[in-house]
Amino acid sequence: MARKFILLLTVAGAAWLAPSARAGEAVWAGPGWTEFALTLEPGERTEAFGPLWAQERRWPADWQPGPDAPEPPVSRIARTFTLAPLFNWNAEPTVDNVSWDLAYPVITYDRYGPEWRLQVFQLLRFTGGATQDAARNRSFTLVPFFWFRRSAQDPALDYGAVWPFYGTLQKRLFRDEIRFVMWPAYVQTRRRDVVTDNYLAPFVHVRRGEGMRGWQVWPFYGTEHKFPTARTNGFGDVESVPGYERRFVLWPFYSAADLGLGSTNPVTQRALLPFYSGEHSPQKDRELYGWPFGPVFVEDRALGYRQTSFLFPVFTFAHGPGKQAARVWPLYGTTRYAESRSVFAAWPLYSHKDTWRDPLERHATRIGFFLYTDVETRDRRTGKAARRSDLWPLFLARRDAGGNERFQMLAVLEPFLPENTSVRRLYSPLWALWRSEKNPRAGTASRSFLWNLYRHETRPEGKKCSLLFGLFQYQSTPDGKRWRLFYLPVGRRAAPAGDHPAAGGAPPR
Repeated sequence: MARKFILLLTVAGAAWLAPSARAGEAVWAGPGWTEFALTLEPGERTEAFGPLWAQERRWPADWQPGPDAPEPPVSRIARTFTLAPLFNWNAEPTVDNVSWDLAYPVITYDRYGPEWRLQVFQLLRFTGGATQDAARNRSFTLVPFFWFRRSAQDPALDYGAVWPFYGTLQKRLFRDEIRFVMWPAYVQTRRRDVVTDNYLAPFVHVRRGEGMRGWQVWPFYGTEHKFPTARTNGFGDVESVPGYERRFVLWPFYSAADLGLGSTNPVTQRALLPFYSGEHSPQKDRELYGWPFGPVFVEDRALGYRQTSFLFPVFTFAHGPGKQAARVWPLYGTTRYAESRSVFAAWPLYSHKDTWRDPLERHATRIGFFLYTDVETRDRRTGKAARRSDLWPLFLARRDAGGNERFQMLAVLEPFLPENTSVRRLYSPLWALWRSEKNPRAGTASRSFLWNLYRHETRPEGKKCSLLFGLFQYQSTPDGKRWRLFYLPVGRRAAPAGDHPAAGGAPPR
């Protein structure tokens, strides 16, 4: 066993140290060390020690590399460094972005321009930066206990809170302002002009606002009333704000609401559960008898359909120009609106949905939730389509609107987090046994097995293949073919112009 290990190290070392046939030629000795040009975008990448180490540079498409080409400006080169699965660093100078992850999602850092954020387990957060008016801001959060923010130029933006004892929050938890003392003994919230004073939240509160008053002792009784008012919108126009009146007794058994007062579509809602629940308006009527299992009758005059349900959501039937549906859940169901159509069978075993919203259309198929996913988005104006397919945990396949394709085996986390770049950089290399990419516009393609133990590339200037730490290599260019066995050249040698690093993809160092 020891001899085999020593032999493996010897082969890897020979691949690393063996002199290149030409000065500046890229090293292909995967999975020990491999340098290659990117397939889907201009740039170069180096991978070493199997899936563990990688660095990457990406540059603008309008810069053409070559032996005599000048180095592109540093401000236009994006760089990535990965030590999987522990650390990843990425810089995008064109958008002034720097980000890094340490054992993602344990520690993450992101900076866009002057704005930055550091998070630990998504609970401990440090943020800082400058607003559009150059005000410097800093904040610190340890969810849910400590909340602090300081602004150098606007003290009105300052806040601090030590939960549950005392504090003030701004623009947090979907509220403009929150004040509390010995939570939940007293909590005051403000959202726009509505102020709510909570005592033993959420059981007792008193609410006030423009034209509005209300109070509740939940779940016994509550009432709230708002008169129709007017306000100026963001375009400087005056618009009306409908009023409403709500009340409940022994929630959820009895509730009543009159909504849209002063508008063209006032809505009346009444509920005496479990016997009856109804909603009536000029546009729609909905009545339920014997909640939650009784029949539900809906007449939607705005969309133009009638619907009947029993044991909701088990049995549902709708007909009309605005909606057609037939559902016996979980066995089978189909629903069609003017802009969408969906169908399922043996839910969640199979489901499919089509959506048409000019200029885009979207077709999505799922089997077993995330077990298999196929999503295609097409632009009707151009006919171009992007597609994503995942079969967990076996493979993923991607095709963007430009025709670029990417395929990977295996895919453990990607089907659940398809747009997560941290997962793609830090964890995908660990289990990506097979990778293939294709760029039809540039005429390039690449395939890699076992972290470049086998690697094959096709480019307009020729083909290149490597196997077993580079012990066997083949390259074909318009000037001829070349073989290398055990790092020694065999056969006809190609012209120097065809042997630039990474087959014409890497700039001079």
